[in-house]
Amino acid sequence: MTEARKKITLPYLFDKAARNEPITWLTCYDYPTAYLQEQAGIEMILVGDSLGMTMLGYDSTLPVTMEDMIRHSQAVRRGAPTAFIVGDMPYMSYQPSVESAIRNAGRFMAEASCDAIKLEGGAAMADRIKGIVDSGIPAIGHLGLTPQSVSALGGYKVQGKSAALAKKILDDAKALEKAGAFMILLEMVPDRLCKLITEQAENCLIMSLGSGPEAHGQLLIYHDMFGLYPRFRPKMAKVFGNAGEVILNGLKAYHDDVIGKQFPQPENWFGMKDEEFSDLQAMLNPPAAEAEEKPRKKSKKNKIVKEQE
Repeated sequence: MTEARKKITLPYLFDKAARNEPITWLTCYDYPTAYLQEQAGIEMILVGDSLGMTMLGYDSTLPVTMEDMIRHSQAVRRGAPTAFIVGDMPYMSYQPSVESAIRNAGRFMAEASCDAIKLEGGAAMADRIKGIVDSGIPAIGHLGLTPQSVSALGGYKVQGKSAALAKKILDDAKALEKAGAFMILLEMVPDRLCKLITEQAENCLIMSLGSGPEAHGQLLIYHDMFGLYPRFRPKMAKVFGNAGEVILNGLKAYHDDVIGKQFPQPENWFGMKDEEFSDLQAMLNPPAAEAEEKPRKKSKKNKIVKEQE
């Protein structure tokens, strides 16, 4: 991005989709990465609960708290002031009730200056979407592979491969749109199902994560696209640069340089003028006569105090 851009807004996103120009969307969890995504012109940033795995080292997204999400969302907003920031509602921040969903969605807006929130689930979560939207908060749905429900789905695998399951996802998408969702993320559903849902959407943007090209835009997990997540690399991720390998090689080189006493070199540290160091040594090592004078005065003072007693 060569020049400062205007704040990305909902009308901008819908106008772009109307022009058949795909929307760019990436996950992000920290200030320096957000800054780089802003400079690259990425339009939407998802502060995903995937940070539980990519940043905090959990085996799933379930342990992530609202406090985790708010803190990371705040950092991302500071790094990307014009991007459209989406806060991901963590596990059990919205499932218990419509009230809890509204309250926690509001926290993303008030405390982290997010532009919208995202939550997982189909028709069963439509009343949460409606409550959030009626409260004036833009909401995004998430269908297909929904990580918070991965146990019920039978693991991390493509969803909607059969006609019956595809029909269920299609119906869920319609329910979320009717409830007021302005966007729906389809994760790991067949490409033709994604195309069908996109074609049938009337006032709702459809985004793809591993669901093919026939959507209004694409989402990728940042750590997957740069080889930064060590446990696995999903099929849907394209590695645009193996930053993980570059960083690992740099860490090894640092280790070897320190052990081999090749780092630091003079250009890597700060010095002190000779005369200043000489003055410091004089302060630390006073002449012998001065050193003897100080104990004598102390002794005289102690004697006076003793006589007064």
